[in-house]
Amino acid sequence: QVQLVASGGGLVQPGGSLRLSCAASGRTLGYAIGWFRRAPGKERQIVAAITWSGGSTYYADSVNGRFTISRDNTNNTVWLQMNSLQPEDTAIYSCAADFRLNALVAGTAEYWGQGTQVTISS
Repeated sequence: QVQLVASGGGLVQPGGSLRLSCAASGRTLGYAIGWFRRAPGKERQIVAAITWSGGSTYYADSVNGRFTISRDNTNNTVWLQMNSLQPEDTAIYSCAADFRLNALVAGTAEYWGQGTQVTISS
């Protein structure tokens, strides 16, 4: 079992930044972690994902160059640094875990955490 707790959301003006954290606990060894978001009226989408080693990452086209995913396995934490935020980034962001990065990219995961609200508005 892997437990995931996302935090760090909030209200930010366009152009601003936020850093989300995903705290993992349980049998986390080897798991890739992905960040997903669901905007009002839209389907959930993968935002970014990172392998256990951190050697491979994935970014959705819509966030590539603005968001950075990173992890610290010593502290079982994965971060999503979000810069140049825009209103279309408004969504509930959640993290998920799976052994396979490709599974996360495909939108599936073995474990899901709860979400944190990110609102971009002036």
